Amino acid sequence: MKILQVLSFFSPVHGGSAEVPYQLSKELAKRGHEVTIYTSDYKISQEYINSVIGTGVKVCSFKTWLSGTKPRVTPGLIRSAKEQVKYFDIIHMHSYRTFQNVVVHHYAKKYGVPYVLQAHGSVLPFFQKQRLKMLYDWVWGYRILKDASKVIALTKTEAEQYKKMGVDEDKIEIVPNGIDLSEYDDLPENGEFRRKYSIRENEKIILYLGRIHKVKGIDLLVDAFADLSKESNDVKLVIVGPDGGFLSMLKKQIKDLKIGDRILFTGPLYEGDKLKAYVDTDVYVLPSIYEIFGITVLEACACGTPVIVTDRCGIADFVDNVGYVVEYDKDHLRDAIFKVLSDGGLRRKFGEGGKKLVKEEFGWDKIVLAVEKVYLSLIEW
Repeated sequence: MKILQVLSFFSPVHGGSAEVPYQLSKELAKRGHEVTIYTSDYKISQEYINSVIGTGVKVCSFKTWLSGTKPRVTPGLIRSAKEQVKYFDIIHMHSYRTFQNVVVHHYAKKYGVPYVLQAHGSVLPFFQKQRLKMLYDWVWGYRILKDASKVIALTKTEAEQYKKMGVDEDKIEIVPNGIDLSEYDDLPENGEFRRKYSIRENEKIILYLGRIHKVKGIDLLVDAFADLSKESNDVKLVIVGPDGGFLSMLKKQIKDLKIGDRILFTGPLYEGDKLKAYVDTDVYVLPSIYEIFGITVLEACACGTPVIVTDRCGIADFVDNVGYVVEYDKDHLRDAIFKVLSDGGLRRKFGEGGKKLVKEEFGWDKIVLAVEKVYLSLIEW
């Protein structure tokens, strides 16, 4: 098949909405498909490009105009789409409210090329800029959803969200995100992360890894940690990730609670450095207010690290024998963290369960087959 992947940005700093098409494109190319990526040059990662090109994927990045705005506007895409879209067998649009989707939707309809939409948790117009999102939906969005041959939901929760936006149930396919299991074949030795950041061996590490954004619920984790640290002197909260607009408010909260000496900010970590953090961590926490999936939970599991997520995370559906799912509540979160940290046997049980889970269910070699099946169902040979 000749497959076009359409996304607004192509860099690991953008999380799963960039990581998923990156991994998917590589796996599809390995299976012999011709894969092209249309994206913007906004904060683009040359390392990402080189890695995916090495598997035979073609990357077309277009200059971003008005880079401070959303969606990322790339006028150069228009001419390319007009000339090239007709030659693809299937199109896979990632995210929902993007300039790229508007353009490619127009030419996909014009040339009769089927397309799949994968919103990555962005389909409902809530949380921020709701009026602008609703305007986008009224002008373009509902037509993009209506004209999609299929939509991919990561979880049952996201499937219900598509239905609320008027998508017919028979158009919805549930395919979770995956991880590249080969990246976890040779994990770093224990202690490297601790030594680099001068964390004592007797200190228990609580890790958050992801964007530092209000929706991630890190302020709830800080409040729970503040209570926990009153009862124990051997706990350390490590916050890893780029600022998503919430860092200054989070640091003010930490200063007001007078726990700055117990919390470490590392900034974003990637590849081996990220794995070192997971390996040395005693429990990974994803305390999101809203999270349609949460791929970092799979990463932690692949490293044998117990996890705790709130019941507002879509991946909670899969967290069984690998950690705890708690209500979005400070006391419940604190108590769950305490249980994991105080029971070495429980940590080992969760860690072993996590490794088994990702190996059996979430390798990209399995996920790509599910996506490929969706594509093939839409193509007339």
